[in-house]
Parts: sequence; structure tokens; C-alpha cells
Amino acid sequence: MAKINVLEKQVAELIAAGEVVERPASIVKELLENAVDAGASSVTVEIRRGGISYIRVADNGSGIEREDVAKAFLRHATSKVRECDDLGQITTMGFRGEALASIAAMCRVELLTRAAEEEVGTLYTISGGEEESLEDAGCPVGTTITIRDVFFNTPARMKFLKKDVSEGNSVAAAVEKAALGYPGVGFKLIRDGQVRFQTPGDGHLLSAVRCVFGKEFSENLLPVHYESKGCMVDGVICKPTSARNSRSMQNFFINTRFVRSKTCMAALEESYRNALMTGKYPSCVLNLTIPPQTVDVNVHPAKIEVRFADEKSIFQLVYYGCKTALGIANLAPELKAEDLQQNPSKREVAKPAAPVQQRMSADAYRMTLAQKVEHLKSAREPVYDQTEKMDSVKPSAPVRFPGIRVSPEAVLAVESPVPVLQKVAQTSSRPAPVISEIHLEPPEASAPGETSAETLYDGARLIGELFDTYLLLQNGDELILVDKHAAHERLLFNRLAAGGLAEERQLLLTPVSVQLSPEEHALVTEHLTLLSRVGVTAEDFGDHFVLVREVAPILADADLPGLVTEFAERLSCANGNLLPGQLEELYHRIACRAAIKAHDRTPAPTLEQLIRLLQQDGNVGHCPHGRPVAIRMARREIEKKFGRLG
Repeated sequence: MAKINVLEKQVAELIAAGEVVERPASIVKELLENAVDAGASSVTVEIRRGGISYIRVADNGSGIEREDVAKAFLRHATSKVRECDDLGQITTMGFRGEALASIAAMCRVELLTRAAEEEVGTLYTISGGEEESLEDAGCPVGTTITIRDVFFNTPARMKFLKKDVSEGNSVAAAVEKAALGYPGVGFKLIRDGQVRFQTPGDGHLLSAVRCVFGKEFSENLLPVHYESKGCMVDGVICKPTSARNSRSMQNFFINTRFVRSKTCMAALEESYRNALMTGKYPSCVLNLTIPPQTVDVNVHPAKIEVRFADEKSIFQLVYYGCKTALGIANLAPELKAEDLQQNPSKREVAKPAAPVQQRMSADAYRMTLAQKVEHLKSAREPVYDQTEKMDSVKPSAPVRFPGIRVSPEAVLAVESPVPVLQKVAQTSSRPAPVISEIHLEPPEASAPGETSAETLYDGARLIGELFDTYLLLQNGDELILVDKHAAHERLLFNRLAAGGLAEERQLLLTPVSVQLSPEEHALVTEHLTLLSRVGVTAEDFGDHFVLVREVAPILADADLPGLVTEFAERLSCANGNLLPGQLEELYHRIACRAAIKAHDRTPAPTLEQLIRLLQQDGNVGHCPHGRPVAIRMARREIEKKFGRLG
């Protein structure tokens, strides 16, 4: 039988240190936490060779008194915790008293510090856990710790370090997280003699975000502020149009401590449901302020993972906070001249070629310009006359509209569009759906600087339709392009989600019977009320059939058997209990089936009615798939593209 030995102090310290110090980034993280806890307003981090050979962290905090300097490097020596009850009230970043001891066990450490009440500073050196010197030194108030030769006495751990660049990137990430968690502290990172980034420490999160992630990222954010049951979430989230291909830009903080939380991540992504395309993920910098006794930060040596006493309340806090912020999101992204490239995706990965300067005489330039004008005139199609009034059109003169021809009957039906639209639909290649009047509550006021639906479409004039898919509107000095399918789909989805199809019904001339499996039949007949809420009135017809007799007008042309079957399948997968997210997905599918289709010709009155409904609804920024409903382009950008601004 193997004999049990008591490990020597040095061996035990190396093993314990390995749980805290994994790489240079671990060291920087622990030292940054100590600097913040010391009340520093300015912290400078300098590294060389990715932090493997040299790390220096300097702060202007309270410093360490001389009598406590050596004690600070003892294991489990801390000023943050005294009794067992203190573990439930942790509000500081560091508290275990393991950081400095672990670092000193594996590195060569030099500490220079002075407390405010002391006239002379202290220089302390310790290497491999063995104290070397303690002497007087001149220095400002604060603490500077210099680390050299990481893992010098544990070569086995050196083998697991990555290249200098990778280790340096990890250190930079640690400093960035600290800068985002503490915007009131100015952080500077110096890497191999070059300043990589510096935050102002002005207390504004956007300032820190701009310094860490850049101007483009910071300009596409929405502020978040939400309180519930004594908890609060603050920060920023990205606009749906700025979602990324990965979750790498999701940053969560609990009481300013950076954490990785599946609960917060799931709540964030759930709040973007029906606003993002598949494969896109939202970005965020969110700080949750919650009572310290409701979260356990002592479940992981690096304090990256935490455990909540009530996961559900945390989920709801993040979900409703982000959902509220998205409710006032910009409805239409602005398209700029530099975005009008023939291959935008290629532009992102390829550097643009240097412009080629051409010399041309004035006569040659005029001749070239005249040729282009003549070419445009010959290729130009009839365009809808913007000055022509609908009420002045005579029955004998049909209105010219890009891509469609509207009969005189449709033109005269503006005052009572629904009956005539039904008549016009009979002559089209595909029936044009009737856009029923949707009664909506007035949208909430938008945040300053945001574009509401009313502002976006108020005063807009319909000037044409492009490719039988996109509506062209002019509003002041802006051109607005609206995806008619996406717009109608979102309007229908909003109405379904609000229960707006529960009342209106249209009797079918021929009832539609739908055959289901025994299990599905039982579930559907048990949830006929829910089926009615989505616009389908059905009844049990016996022998595993249900009979659809009435539907909401917008579903008159929909595939009713497919709709009922899909409803049954979703009930079956959910064991008869559709969760809110699953119900939203069902609404999404129904809206997609019933909406105006792209590439189909649509009468002008229908399109004008669609614009009016968009103006009424305050939440039509994106279709349920996550694609934008509209994009804007300023007149200045158009004129810049044509070279009119020089």
C-alpha cells in the first residue's frame, strides 16, 4: 500500500498557485482587480513578449502600508474577508488572498508601494515564494508591481503557454474587460513599447467601449437601463443590423465583475428573437447590479463563473431590459455612399485599389457626358409622375407605376380600398392579399436620436416600386426603400402576437377538412381556443379530422391544411404546452404565409395602405426573420455618388 506523505510547503504552494495562475493574463487579471479594490482611478499595464518575460501594473490607489507588505504575499491573507458571514456580502473583486501568493510562487516579483500617510515608500522583492529584500524607496502614492520570468521554476507549465502573440492577446482581453467593467477608471495598455489603447476614465461606458472596440462598433449601440425587484441592468446592446457571426462580443458583468453566464446569454439572444437572421448573434456590454447575497462568486478559482440563487429572475431582468431597449431601436439603417459597392462582401476582405487618375480635355469630357445622357434616355422606363394626384386621374387614363399597371377602378377606390382590391385581385396572376385595417395603440416615444415609424414615414411619398419587391419613398431629403413582404409580414406578426386575429372572421364557402394523427387530433381539439387566436376557427369532425369553417381575412388564401398541421406538430413537440418562444415562431410562420409576396405585382392602393399601416405601427424595424424592413439613403449620399458635391 502506498505511503501517505505530507507535501512540503513549496510543493503545496506550486500546486495551489496552478489553480489561480494559468498564464500571464491570469496574473494581469488578479493585479487589475487589486488595483480597482485599492480605489485607483488610473491603471497602466505594460507587458513584453506577451507577458511571459515582463509584466508591470502601476496604479494610483491607496497603496500598502509597510507593515502589511510582506503579509500581503502570505496565502489566504486578505483585507476583504474576516468572518464566514462576509462570504455572502462580497462586493470587492479580490477576496481569497491567493493572488499575490500564487504569483510570487511562480515568478520573480518586485513591489513598489506607498500609502498616503507614509512619507517614504517600500520596495519589496520576492522570488519563487522566497522573500529577498524589503527597503525604503521613493515613489508616489499607489502600487507598482513588476513581474519577471513567469513560470521560471516550473518549466513543465511553460510548455503549455502559447506563442507570445496569443498570450499578449489574452492579456489585452483581460485589460479590455476591466476597462468595460470600470469606465470610471482610466486604463492604459502598453505592449512591447507601444500604447495599444487608453480609456479616459470619465465614467461614461460609451467612452470605454469606443476606446476598446472602435468607432464603428460604438456607433451602432442602444442604451439599456432596466430595474426590477431590487435588481438593475445597465449597459449597451447592438442594433439588430450590427449583429455578428459569433458570440465573441457578448460581455456580461455581475456587480462589475466579468462573468460567463449561460443564463444571461440565453436571455440576451431570446430578446432578439425575430429580429436577427439565422447565424447572427447580438453583442453587448451589460452590467447586472444585484444583491451580493443572491450570487455565489466563489465557485471557480478564477471567479469567471458564478451561481445565482434565482436563475429565472436574472433571465427576466436581462430579457426585459434588452427587449425594452430594442423597442426604441432605429427602424431603418441608413445606407451611405461607400456602401454602394457591386460586391459589398468582397469589399470587407479586400483592400480597395488606389484610385487611378485620368487626364481628359474639357471637350472630351463633354462628349463622354453627352453619350452617357443619351444612353440613359434610351434605356429609361416610364416613371410614375410624382406630381400627379390620385383623385385627378380619369378612368380612361391608367396610372403608370414602375413594374405594375393599375386599372382605373383601382385608382378610384382609394377612399374605399378593400372591396375594389378584392376585385382587382381576381385579375392578377396571384391574388393580392387584402391588408385589413389594424388598430394599434400609439407607439411609445422614441429615445432622442432614434427614428420612430411615425417620423420615418410621416410625409413620405410613394414614388415607385423596384423589382416588384421594394417600395421607393421620398421623405424630405431622404430616399426610403421598403421591402413590401418584410413590412407586411412584420405587421401581421405584431398583430398575431397582440391577439389581434381573435375577433375577425370570414366564412369559407367550402369548409376545409384536415386529417391528423390520433395524438395530434387530441391536442388540436383540446387547444381549439389557441388555434382561434391565430385566426382559424375549427371544430372536431370526428375520426381524426378537424373542420375549418372560418378564418381571419388575411388567411383566406393561405394553405389552411398546412397551417393546421404545423400547429398540431408544434403542439406535439411541446407536449401540448407551447412556450412563448414557440408561440412566437408559430405566429412568424403564419405571418410569412399570409403576407404580400415579393416579385408579385401589387396594386398601388394596396401599397399606399401598407405605408399608412407602417406609420401607425411602432415596431416594424425588422421582419421576424431579422431582415430590415426599410433602409434610408440621404440626398447628400446620392449626390456624392453622382459627383455633384465635388
